[in-house]
Amino acid sequence: MKIPFRTFRIMLGIVSIVAVFGCQQPDKQVHVKVITTTDVHAMIFPYDFTNDREVDGSLAHAKSYVDEQRDLLQQNIILLDNGDLLQGQPTGYYFNYQSDRAVNLFADVMNYMGFAASSVGNHDIETGPRVYEKLRNEFDFPWLAANILNSETGKPHFEPYTIIERNGVKIAVLGLVTSSVPTWLPRKLWEELEFVEMYEAAVEWMQYIRDHEKPHAIIGLFHSGAGEDEMYTGETVSVENASLFVAKNVPGFDVVFTGHDHRVRNQVFENVEGKEVLMIAGQSYGRSLAVADLFFDLTPDGTYSLTSKEGHIADMVDYEPSEEFMEEFKDEFDQVRQFVLQPLGSLQVDLQSQDAYVGNAAFVDFVHHMQLELTDAEVSFAAPLSFDAMLRAGELSMRDMFNLYPFENYLYVMELTGSEIKGALEYSYGLWYNTMSSPDDNILLLRKDEQGNIEMGQNNRARFTNAFFNFDSAAGIDYEVDVTKPAGSRISISQLSSGESFDLNQTYKVAVNSYRGSGGGGHLTQGAGIEHAQLEDRIVWVSEHDLRSHIADFIRSTKVLNPKAGSNWKVTPEAWTESAMERDLELVFP
Repeated sequence: MKIPFRTFRIMLGIVSIVAVFGCQQPDKQVHVKVITTTDVHAMIFPYDFTNDREVDGSLAHAKSYVDEQRDLLQQNIILLDNGDLLQGQPTGYYFNYQSDRAVNLFADVMNYMGFAASSVGNHDIETGPRVYEKLRNEFDFPWLAANILNSETGKPHFEPYTIIERNGVKIAVLGLVTSSVPTWLPRKLWEELEFVEMYEAAVEWMQYIRDHEKPHAIIGLFHSGAGEDEMYTGETVSVENASLFVAKNVPGFDVVFTGHDHRVRNQVFENVEGKEVLMIAGQSYGRSLAVADLFFDLTPDGTYSLTSKEGHIADMVDYEPSEEFMEEFKDEFDQVRQFVLQPLGSLQVDLQSQDAYVGNAAFVDFVHHMQLELTDAEVSFAAPLSFDAMLRAGELSMRDMFNLYPFENYLYVMELTGSEIKGALEYSYGLWYNTMSSPDDNILLLRKDEQGNIEMGQNNRARFTNAFFNFDSAAGIDYEVDVTKPAGSRISISQLSSGESFDLNQTYKVAVNSYRGSGGGGHLTQGAGIEHAQLEDRIVWVSEHDLRSHIADFIRSTKVLNPKAGSNWKVTPEAWTESAMERDLELVFP
């Protein structure tokens, strides 16, 4: 039998170690350093291909830090990733969908860096089974998700956990992912999978690991945010950010790495048994890494006991990208640059996402136009999907498409009644606009502290209370938003924009992206009042490709674009709202 060179090299190293050291006594103390990336979002290279600029965080930066730590004596390194690796930069889009590379770049990069395990993220599932099934076989390490089951077998589709040994110390790593994935993604991306609650899976596998593996420490690798533990009842309920609840209420975890919510954290708390748990997460896009130092002492019975643990955040701004890494993947870097620079057509006016927060804006209305152009829908829902983006008049390239439409959403046509359309809009503008009682009030719904003062975030910016990508407006209907009225009773729809009457009891065809149509944001469930299980029955058409690629094809064929802002909706009373909009935009975009 032919032994692969890589396997032979490992075997040779083991033989050499045994020959030199013989029956070496175990160390009295072992230091294991666990380094974890999270929500990398395809930031492999130290370059933002969407906005044409260098960045101070990436896997290339992480390689420099990990190499430094591996060179230090008296510590054993475990490198982990906590999901949402595959989507976010053109790098992901190109190597997941466009490239004919034999092995997916993400597999080669992660294997090259020596990752020991990774959890599955919701955006990794979003790439579709053709991508994630191929990667599952190409990774040299286990891809973990104990709560994603195969719908036919009822068993974990990915690996539920893995055991990692370092210098005699045995560490179990249990992977979980937010169970909300089916509420965001089209069924065709996960139709062979079943998502169970994190708490339920954690209880089952914690018991199994303790009974069968007997590790010296247990790590939770959770692609889920921490949330607030008091919001849970202890029952098995669907919770997007359940990490804190699971860590507190499923005894056995020594360290829990979190992700998904892009929140940096480093805290220690007691679980229900009074044992300390370290919960930690670094920044997204490789800007910082979460590091847990675990110290084990040899006990009289010859096993190891975890005696202390420390967490810290390693900022990648302090490190240069690895030259070795960049040389290894130089060709792939160049391929992505060529991809984003390919010309599409020309734009005759600037498109700016800031305009979309105050009324009709060409930035969003162009997306509305595309959604109606590609379908036979009468109404379109769309939101600004980039917080602060500008497409300059002039030549458009593929790069611009990632600012206009950052996500790989498909396009749906759904059947909704006029009443459901109104309910969805009421919900949207309730997330978006404050209720004004005087012309001096804020019109945008901004975060405030306990004293009622506006919170200022990074760069002295005010922040929206809710996610901007949930600020849906509509096209195809004429309506007003009266912000002197409370949320839920602001919208008055006068007619279809074609001039036909609008009937709350009539059924209309509505174009929405797949995130919204699958229940994302709550517009159709909480706003329109449709049961989540019924959403799929309302879908009458699904686009063949993601919406971004359809938009790019439209621009190639049209060649010259001159999109205009529509005039089908307005915010009233205008005597109040115009000056309030100006004031608030200066707070959000100083």
